[in-house]
Amino acid sequence: MKSKKFGTTGHGVSVIGQGTWYIDRGDRKQAVAALRRGIDLGMTHIDTAEMYGDAELVIAEAIAGRRDETYLVSKVLPGNASRRGTVEACERSLKRLKTDRLDCYLLHWRGNFPLAETVGAFEQLVSSGKIRSWGVSNFDADDLDELLDVAGEGKIACNQVLYHLQERAIEHAVIPWCAKHGVAVVAYSPFGHDDFPRPNSKGGEALQAIAKHHGVSARQVALAFLAREPQLFAIPKASSAEHAAENAAAGDLVLGADEIAALDRAFPRGPKPRSLPML
Repeated sequence: MKSKKFGTTGHGVSVIGQGTWYIDRGDRKQAVAALRRGIDLGMTHIDTAEMYGDAELVIAEAIAGRRDETYLVSKVLPGNASRRGTVEACERSLKRLKTDRLDCYLLHWRGNFPLAETVGAFEQLVSSGKIRSWGVSNFDADDLDELLDVAGEGKIACNQVLYHLQERAIEHAVIPWCAKHGVAVVAYSPFGHDDFPRPNSKGGEALQAIAKHHGVSARQVALAFLAREPQLFAIPKASSAEHAAENAAAGDLVLGADEIAALDRAFPRGPKPRSLPML
């Protein structure tokens, strides 16, 4: 599994990681096995959130005895993102994950608390060793501008955003902003939300042609496209150990310029939306 520098942190993080939204809704044993298989194959970047129900408990079981192998990320809900609330939410997540620190801690989306309060809590948590870095999720470029004014350069590790072949809004302003300021961009829901391109659709046919050329799956091609630039990462969720292995293999797939251009034509990014899409 390839790794890349994760924003301003300097840490090498797996290009393809593991998302965990709804991972607590199915078979617990199967979910743990999928996460462990992913770690075995180098998908050591594991993303979760306090909003994700019992996902943190599932992860705790999966990483037992292997914490030092993983790059562990969780998120605070906007409603908890006051200075005190952020610290308390982090401590709850640490307890549920059975670890003494997070590698990165994110504000899940923009809320009503002043960014200065949340950033102050993040810096307090860094100083106490409970988190190693911090970032945000679902922030548009104007939100990032405000955050930069509060935090200063070099503090924002990443911005985790909705990004898949049929939803490329972040390419207009968010990706360029993050590239300029050294911020990692993490694609969540990289296969879409139950709407991955059908094989007989225009986009699906383009995916299938490239997949056939490389001897891989269409989903692996999609992941490789989303992680094609130095600051881009993706965190697909796997429902089984076999699915995790398929996702992991995408980390070694490199698309040619002509293949990227073909996907660009098949999945046009469209005009810049008035607000940033999110789930």
